[in-house]
Amino acid sequence: MKGRPRYRRYVSALATVVVLGSVLAAPAAPADVVVGPGGHVPGTSRAFTLVGHAPLANRGMNAALAVFGRYVYVGNRTDGSSRCGVGDPRIPIGGPDSCPHVSPGIQVVDTVNPFRPAVVGEFGAEFATGANLGQTSREMRVLPDQRLLAVMYFRCSTVIHACPPSPDVWSIKFFDLAADPVHPPLLATYVPSRKPHEMFLWTDPRRPGRSLLFLSAPTSSVDPAVANLVVTDVSRARDGVFTEIAKGNWNNQYPGAEVPANYDNDLALHSMAVTVDGNRTYLAYLRGHFLVLDTSDVADGRIPSGGLSLNDKLLTPVDNRPRWGTSDGGCLDACAESHSAVPVPGRPFAFTVDEVYGTFTAASFGCPWGWTRTIQVANPARPRIIGEYRTVPNTREFCGSAGDDAATEQFTSYSSHNPTLTRNLVIMAWHSSGLQAIDIADPADPTQAGWFSPQPLDTVATEDPALSRGPNKVVMWSYPIIHNGLIYVVDVRNGLYILAYTGKHALEVARIRFLEGNSTLGDAARLDR
Repeated sequence: MKGRPRYRRYVSALATVVVLGSVLAAPAAPADVVVGPGGHVPGTSRAFTLVGHAPLANRGMNAALAVFGRYVYVGNRTDGSSRCGVGDPRIPIGGPDSCPHVSPGIQVVDTVNPFRPAVVGEFGAEFATGANLGQTSREMRVLPDQRLLAVMYFRCSTVIHACPPSPDVWSIKFFDLAADPVHPPLLATYVPSRKPHEMFLWTDPRRPGRSLLFLSAPTSSVDPAVANLVVTDVSRARDGVFTEIAKGNWNNQYPGAEVPANYDNDLALHSMAVTVDGNRTYLAYLRGHFLVLDTSDVADGRIPSGGLSLNDKLLTPVDNRPRWGTSDGGCLDACAESHSAVPVPGRPFAFTVDEVYGTFTAASFGCPWGWTRTIQVANPARPRIIGEYRTVPNTREFCGSAGDDAATEQFTSYSSHNPTLTRNLVIMAWHSSGLQAIDIADPADPTQAGWFSPQPLDTVATEDPALSRGPNKVVMWSYPIIHNGLIYVVDVRNGLYILAYTGKHALEVARIRFLEGNSTLGDAARLDR
């Protein structure tokens, strides 16, 4: 892999200059809510340098990414149909309602030269066409010890993903990277007992080879036997053996949850993140805010016959949860939209994210969309919010301003989305506010350390019906992955970006070999010590 060590030296040297300079700067005054001024204008950046870009056939609707050595894999938010999404231009050559979804499979990008990433393959298109039409390859994770790529497929929406009506089926497919990393064959398929939405990969720090997938399975049911969370042992994925070892649902502990409308029909677990030791899992609970779950029995392998119930394992009583709304008044419970909740490595804090789309998807959505919070979790029985961070479009002043026109309000999201954390820095995909770098050295006073907002592509095959029909065509979406000191992130519309970060705490990034916000792989254990 010629060139990479030289480039890492360049990143480290440049980061050293910037970090030493930032040490001399006066710290910002403490504040309960901090507003980062940059990021919402396409084609602007600070403290990020563009290294490489792959537009991915200008297909639009890109999804999650995964990294395996020199190769980057990028999924697809839509499918292999030719269904027109709302706002898509019709293509006469294919008929009056033809909008072909080009390159519907998983794109394989060779980044051996990060300055010139090149698409070298595509696979899995058969699962987005034919019998599985209407399937999105939304989530994926590499299991490096088994040299497997796990891809979560589930039904994509006719409204927000431009997919045709289809059966509600789902699976997690495991592709063999050892056989061929460019065209990996399908090795095994796992069908979870509940429909998954997001997944977190936890690897046991004490038992090499033991790997667990934590799967959110959102439901508003108050039946404790209907799981919101499923934990599956995938240690023997190469043998096609998948064992569901733990489940949980805590909806019935919320007052009035037996009437779903009391929580805007949205009381459900959206995602989760697990501490490196596995003893705690942080729950992002949509209208239910944030909870800390005791998963020490799972980590220690104390699994009874028939599986472990996690229903009585909350460390945070529901009545003690930190509570917030996503507007400036009147909706403490109704407007929370907790999307991600991740631990700050080696520190007693959690970083939480709200995701809110435009009014196209729900009348209660739109400006000021969603933003982030830091939460003190030293006492998990009483976690408390200690700081908030927004961008300019998340402020009351922006709502109703000239920048918040009708198309922006409906079809754009200036919402936080997916974070990857070092000890003092958050690298964050923030939809149309671009990629944000947030300094959390003082977690009560998170401040903007930089941003990157690309110049959008002129056209794409499929616009995201909900996220890219407004005037701002930037939709930074994926959990950023830090790989050999560089940051890899996917924009739904505009493709894969490879970036160098040169702002505050840049050395923390430059020294990382691998880190992602939805697993404990790579440097996660080192940062946690």
